[in-house]
Amino acid sequence: MKNLTDSFVYLGHWPSAGSFGFNTDILATNPINLSVVFGVLIFFGKGVLNDLLDNRKQRILNTIRNSEELREGAIQQLENARARLRKVETEADQFRVNGYSEIEREKLNLINSTSRTLKQLENYKNETILFEQQRTINQVREQVFQQALQGAIGTLNSCLSNELHLRTNNANIGMFGTMKEITD
Repeated sequence: MKNLTDSFVYLGHWPSAGSFGFNTDILATNPINLSVVFGVLIFFGKGVLNDLLDNRKQRILNTIRNSEELREGAIQQLENARARLRKVETEADQFRVNGYSEIEREKLNLINSTSRTLKQLENYKNETILFEQQRTINQVREQVFQQALQGAIGTLNSCLSNELHLRTNNANIGMFGTMKEITD
């Protein structure tokens, strides 16, 4: 460290005759040097600094302009999205109302269809019951008629002679023929 300090002191004692050297008088040299440096910097650096500042200003203005355009585009997109949302909400409300109406209409159609089907089934049931009753009545009549006929034949066979039997049979056959013609 001492060597470094000695070298500065040594530089300060150089002879000033005909050579370049340092002036160690701070009050005389600093303001002059600083004014020269600042003058040179201002003279040559003014254009560069102005160009740099103008470029920076233009970039900032372009960035602001782009931001404003993006903001306006975003606002427009937001408005478009809001309009679509309102339209979709309106359509959803219409679908909901139409859906409820359609559900009620389908419900009524289903109730009416089911009611008609139940009435048809009831009619089929009643017709089947009537048909079965009629068939049963006809079977009972036929059985009663067969039994009565057999009873009558048995009575006739036991009471009648052959000649009376033949005349009775012929008379009955004639009556049955007449009855058959009437019923046909």
